[in-house]
Formats: sequence, structure tokens, C-alpha cells
Amino acid sequence: MLEIPVLNSKGEKVGSEPLDEAVLGGKIRYELLKQAIVAHRANLRQGTVGTKSRGMVVGSTRKLYRQKGTGRARSGPIRTPVRRGGGRAFAKITRDFRQDLPRRMRRLARNSAVLAKAKSGSAMIVSGLSFAAPKTKDFANVLKAINAANGVVFATTANDLNLIKSGRNIPKTSLKPVWELSAYDILRHPRLVFTPEAFKSLMSDPDTAGRPEIAK
Repeated sequence: MLEIPVLNSKGEKVGSEPLDEAVLGGKIRYELLKQAIVAHRANLRQGTVGTKSRGMVVGSTRKLYRQKGTGRARSGPIRTPVRRGGGRAFAKITRDFRQDLPRRMRRLARNSAVLAKAKSGSAMIVSGLSFAAPKTKDFANVLKAINAANGVVFATTANDLNLIKSGRNIPKTSLKPVWELSAYDILRHPRLVFTPEAFKSLMSDPDTAGRPEIAK
């Protein structure tokens, strides 16, 4: 069974927490991770570019002048791409790049990403981290102490509002509720850090990960 180190805000190891690999799927599914990352990046694309082809431009389809006998280069209608105001050759049109991935596959990919970070020694838990008010400087000092200043995704819970506000402006730092973590978020940062409550909620129920219920 894997052990996740528990550090305090000064970067000192104060304990460890067991991580049951079976709870996170038992193994790292590399093919699924690749599929989840490709789908996530594809869904970030807007695809809202739009240019007009020669068939979309308003204008006559009549040939401008006869083919031969004028001493000029041959020419087609006014909508030809070689004339100013004509359509674009190989015009770009609006596209939808979205790739759908079932929820169970997204969750399993996230679990594989967490397991990969744990096996590589890049995952940790930071305890005793609380702020009475948002303090970006204090949070930056904590990241330096735990050796996570070069990039980290910080998994929190819903009641860590001051913590989220303290770190949201720090470069290469992403703070998210644990139920919003994705495989892309985890793998694009060198470090994965949990609060004790976030880690407990993920391990107790990976399907919901402590997501608050929406009142109907």
C-alpha cells in the first residue's frame, strides 16, 4: 500500500496517510490518460473562425470577359479568390472540436492521474493550513516550504474560501475543489497537494469526492 506524506505549513513531515490503490482503480491506465487529455484539450478549442469561400461571396457568376482575344490574362467571375473582394481559397468554417468522454471514464482517468503522482512521489498532504483572511504572501511561503513553487494543483474542499483566495493569483498554481479535479489538471502540474479533508473525501468516495448536493 502506498503512503502519502503529510507535511505541515513549514514543510516538515509530520506523518503519512495510506493510499489504497484498489480505491483508485488498482493501476495506471495510460491509454485512458492519453484519451482524457486529448479530449480535454480539444474541448478548450473554440473553433469560431469563419471566412467566406467563393460560393458564399455575393456577386455574379458571369465570366468577366471573354477567354481569348483581349490580350489580358484569362479570368473567371468576380468572386474568384484571386481578385480583391472575392472568396477565400480553402475557406475556414466554424467547427466543433468537442470530444465527449463518459463521466465514469473521466473519473477513472482522474484516479489514474492521482495514482501516478502518488507512485512518483509528487503527491502530498498539507495539514494545519488555514487562513483567517486571504494572504497571498503567506500561501506563497507555504509553497516554497513544501517545494511546490514551480507548479502545483491544490485540491481543497468547499469551506476553504480564504485558502482559495490566497493562492488564486500565484503563477503556475491552480486551486480547485477536489471534485473538480481532472486528469489534465493533475498531470500538467509537477506537484499534487491535498488538504486533509480533500484527501479523505476522495478516498472515502472517489465517485463524488465530497461534491455538495445541489438543492432541487
